[in-house]
Amino acid sequence: MNITDARARLREVIDAAQRQPVLLERHGEVQAVVIGPALYARMVEALEDADDIRAFDAAMAEEGDNIPWEQAKADLGW
Repeated sequence: MNITDARARLREVIDAAQRQPVLLERHGEVQAVVIGPALYARMVEALEDADDIRAFDAAMAEEGDNIPWEQAKADLGW
């Protein structure tokens, strides 16, 4: 959607963004994306999950002595 049209139809843009992302264009190029809060929350959660997975993979790739699970639990007071 053209940005000028979007300004004139802001309510419609917001309503549409609840169902799917709305791309805002200027001179034929996408300049912004409007999304609803539910989609935004899912995207943030997915990015956080991906960061956690990368951190886990990096930790697993580290070399060094492993600590047995029973010792780790004891060290944590579990």
